[in-house]
Amino acid sequence: MKSTPSGSTFRPPEPGHRQRVAGVDPPDPARLALHTVTTKPWDLETAIEKYAAAGVGGISVWRETIADRDRADRTAAGRRIRDAGLTPVSLVRGGFFASADVEERERALEDNRIALTEAVDLRLPAIVLVCGADPNQPLETSREQIAEALVELAPEARDAGVSLLVEPLHPMYSDTRSAVPSLAAANEICRTVDDDAVGVALDVYHLWWEPGLEEQIRLCGTGGRLRAFHVCDWKIPTTDPLLDRGVMGEGCIDIPAVRRAVERAGFTGFIEVEIFSDVYWRGDQEAYLDRIIGAYRDYV
Repeated sequence: MKSTPSGSTFRPPEPGHRQRVAGVDPPDPARLALHTVTTKPWDLETAIEKYAAAGVGGISVWRETIADRDRADRTAAGRRIRDAGLTPVSLVRGGFFASADVEERERALEDNRIALTEAVDLRLPAIVLVCGADPNQPLETSREQIAEALVELAPEARDAGVSLLVEPLHPMYSDTRSAVPSLAAANEICRTVDDDAVGVALDVYHLWWEPGLEEQIRLCGTGGRLRAFHVCDWKIPTTDPLLDRGVMGEGCIDIPAVRRAVERAGFTGFIEVEIFSDVYWRGDQEAYLDRIIGAYRDYV
């Protein structure tokens, strides 16, 4: 039993204990996908090999893994993903549109155009966007710049056959990472942009706290915008705001309840595991992958 700083207690689930809410069955194993950053010590080729061997269904590729590759190499990597039996899910990440500096905003647009080319080369159908924020200007101004950038990029994304997915981040990242701190804010940006090329990536780590989350998920699904679902857990206590995510079942997020809400909203896509953890990155990655697969079965 752990004590939180406030003196309250949190009891993590016992190993092997399946946490379920009424009406939520274990997820389909075929829907499991991993972000390459989850097993950051592995290069892309190793991740492809290990994920496929473990029966993982899909892969989301972080741009760091392809940073030094030309178009031919990226095309070959995409072919390797498909030949291994993995489904390409998304490219991570684009965005960072908000800035008080006009030249920075232009550079961000060009970088996102490069990301579109990378997604096409890898045959990844979506780009996850961390939309950015600038502490030198009001958050509302940053949100306006984000919407303006999406309006400009959406026709190019549509022509490329790639969705642009706004990922709302926890409010603790509202200083420099994202002026989109809730699903409500992401839904509003999508309504403003009003383009089928723009959707939402929902990550439980960022949104589990949000009041009215189930209703916002319903609205997102009704609008056809809910196109990605990311899972991990919020550890108690959390020792780092970025690099201490937990494996599902290790923390306090009611992941099955969120999954029920996204599925009621019509989402049937991959359930993507995205974990940033210095602790797990230092460990045996194959044992870690095995743990993730078990946790997906038991706690998602």
